[in-house]
Amino acid sequence: MPVLNRIASYADDMTAWRRHLHQNPELLFDLHQTASFVADRLREFGVDELHEGIARTGIVAIINGHGDGPTIGLRADMDALPIAETTGKPYQSRTPGKMHACGHDGHTTMLLGAARYLAETRNFSGRVALIFQPAEEGGGGARVMVEEGIMDRFGITQVFGIHNSPNVDVGQFKTTPGPLMAAVDVFDIKVSGRGGHGAMPHETADPLIAAVGIVQALQTIVSRNHRAVDDLVVSVTQIHAGSAENVIPDTAFVQGTVRSFDPEVQEMVKRRMGEIVAGQAAAFGVTAQLDYRHGYPATVNEPAATAFAADVAAEVSGPDKVERHSGREMGAEDFSYMLQARPGAYLFLGQGPGAGLHHPAYDFNDEIAPIGASFLARLVERAQPSVAG
Repeated sequence: MPVLNRIASYADDMTAWRRHLHQNPELLFDLHQTASFVADRLREFGVDELHEGIARTGIVAIINGHGDGPTIGLRADMDALPIAETTGKPYQSRTPGKMHACGHDGHTTMLLGAARYLAETRNFSGRVALIFQPAEEGGGGARVMVEEGIMDRFGITQVFGIHNSPNVDVGQFKTTPGPLMAAVDVFDIKVSGRGGHGAMPHETADPLIAAVGIVQALQTIVSRNHRAVDDLVVSVTQIHAGSAENVIPDTAFVQGTVRSFDPEVQEMVKRRMGEIVAGQAAAFGVTAQLDYRHGYPATVNEPAATAFAADVAAEVSGPDKVERHSGREMGAEDFSYMLQARPGAYLFLGQGPGAGLHHPAYDFNDEIAPIGASFLARLVERAQPSVAG
């Protein structure tokens, strides 16, 4: 079964919605224009309930089907990134330094397309909860929505999400049961020593040399402290120290990220990092303070829900366009909080060649919006068939 004909007829409208959102990007929880635009469209479609102001600017809309049944949740993220756009498109961002560089404008559009279709047809039982979420890009908006009780408040029994994938064939779905995306943690290390003249290092306690020792030793966590079959990344991404070529500084700063899937591995990294920082500081005669912060947890798909979603994707794009065991990815996604609260699945949808996610030349491919909308709509119809005569 290809793209739903009714949704295909919305293609021009969906392109217009997406490009409006693209021109007017907003960040984190400050999505007032975006949320207003989404709410206006949902009112036009005739949703049965519209709940605004969840997690500040999040929205949950309810559409009732025919007859009693459970409530299925569908989620789209709405926020943009603090990146200056370089696409040069006619609908390029109108806000300097902000752009939809991850396709959340497209995700929102796909869910709006599904909402319009489901409100018109209502060919399902129970209810669908349409979740429009703020602050995926670092703010943990999904966590806030879950903490504010959306799963219990709206009786959501399972939840699904979708993300575009550049440089994957148009219409190609990819997912995997179990862990799909990594947990992401951040660490900061402040090394404090005693600075002085670069010509007289013997009179100093050089924090820069200690920082280099720490960075090198941290690499042994992956190579020597964990099993090779456990996916793990420890990346140092920043070192800051010094102000002149002849001055040894008093302090040095190290920052980086940890990506993992297993909570035991995650805790091992935190423990070993603390031991390494303390040991290296002692060896070099300086002091060092580690600040290790847990971020988004791993995104873990429920196997049965993943198999079901893959079946639906095969109906929309064809069996040869669904990769059911695509493997893990080391990126992170705050949809993980929703999957901790309820069973469900997260999938990727290919959008063809182009700049990658979070790149200033990225642009969402409007061609895939009807595909994603059809997939979301069919999830509801297949999960909760209509009991109407």
